[in-house]
Amino acid sequence: MRRILGIDPGSRVTGYGVIESNGIRSVHIASGCIRVADKKFAKRLGEIYRRLSEVVEEFKPQEMAIEQVFMAKDASAALKLGQARGAAICACVMAELPVFEYTPRMIKQTVVGSGGADKDQVQHMVKHLLKLEQKLASDQSDALAVALSHAHTNSTLYSLAKAGGWRR
Repeated sequence: MRRILGIDPGSRVTGYGVIESNGIRSVHIASGCIRVADKKFAKRLGEIYRRLSEVVEEFKPQEMAIEQVFMAKDASAALKLGQARGAAICACVMAELPVFEYTPRMIKQTVVGSGGADKDQVQHMVKHLLKLEQKLASDQSDALAVALSHAHTNSTLYSLAKAGGWRR
């Protein structure tokens, strides 16, 4: 079993989720949201870095997976999201964790089976796959979806490599 930290970055709310997985079976270890909305932007980035460093220290993941930035209508929001991702990635790199990145579409495809799935579908599948009863915040379930996507994708790639790769 590998311990994976999934991160759904945001400049105001950053979700995190820690799972253990062998690529087939996954278990929820911890998850939550880092809320930093009431601070100046530079302070928010510092807080994301500091609090994710604490999560890494407490739960000792072996790998980190994070959602890639997508270009929304507002370029300014995309830039802020990219900076929040940078703070999160730095916290994990400083802890010497390997970092893996996934597009939102790939995460949805892996967890739900459809790259166009909505947030409710993602949350439903996350709760089902991890056998969770409690209500999850949207950012929290998205972070767990990132971790699950990494666990399943990475396991498939590892199995293919072990078997000699694609064969025609």
